[in-house]
Amino acid sequence: MVTIHPTAIVEAGAELGDGVKIGPFCTVSAQARLGDGVVLDSHVVVAGNTTIGPNNRVYPFAAIGTAPQDTKYAGEPSELILGANNVIREHVTMHPGTVGGGSVTRVGNNCLIMVGVHVAHDCQVADHVILVNNVILGGHVEVQDHAILGGMSAVHQFVRIGRHAMVGGKSAVDADVIPYGSVLGNRAYLSGLNIVGLKRRGFERDEIHGLRAAYRLLFAQEGTMQERIVDVAAMFADHEQVMEIVAFIQADSSRALCQPKLDRAA
Repeated sequence: MVTIHPTAIVEAGAELGDGVKIGPFCTVSAQARLGDGVVLDSHVVVAGNTTIGPNNRVYPFAAIGTAPQDTKYAGEPSELILGANNVIREHVTMHPGTVGGGSVTRVGNNCLIMVGVHVAHDCQVADHVILVNNVILGGHVEVQDHAILGGMSAVHQFVRIGRHAMVGGKSAVDADVIPYGSVLGNRAYLSGLNIVGLKRRGFERDEIHGLRAAYRLLFAQEGTMQERIVDVAAMFADHEQVMEIVAFIQADSSRALCQPKLDRAA
């Protein structure tokens, strides 16, 4: 059963799944698709070609799918796709993609998007991500599984945030953050591994010890980064998490790699 408050505006053509609840003064575009169990609390705008997967809850005054803030955008078709079981809190803004980024912005499953967060055009946010109050993601940002971004942090366009990474509050991130890494500051520097997050998520002691050892080697001051990557890849070939970091560093990227301060490399 679909419930629509009398003050809400749902345009003809919108697709509404079973159990959808649309609260007072919400607006839903003709191109929108709301999956089973979606709840729009009140004063929510769902605009454009937007798909909201099952069991998402969107809190008041969120604007989902309005036009991207890109001067090159000229109204061409693009999409915003949200997965399942996300919580979208008050005053969140999320924009669809642009031609320059593949025309799709995506948010995965089981994410918590807190008050005032902005997810810009062409961002790719994976599963189990937490974006704390007032986080800003510039265009084309990639946030991988289980990453946590602290309140009021800002991420530059095209930056990648690796799996299980932690970004400290009020950080300005203009370089890629390795998986399992922890960064903070303006501009953000790599402060170590996200040990607290790894323990909370049940990583084994041996896995964490291996990551610590590899981290020290990767960001030591001797040799070049390329030489250190080769050494680490050879020494930790059987360590899944370390090899994930190696692959992340070696992948193509538009941004530099976030690194420790010289006196914090160990």
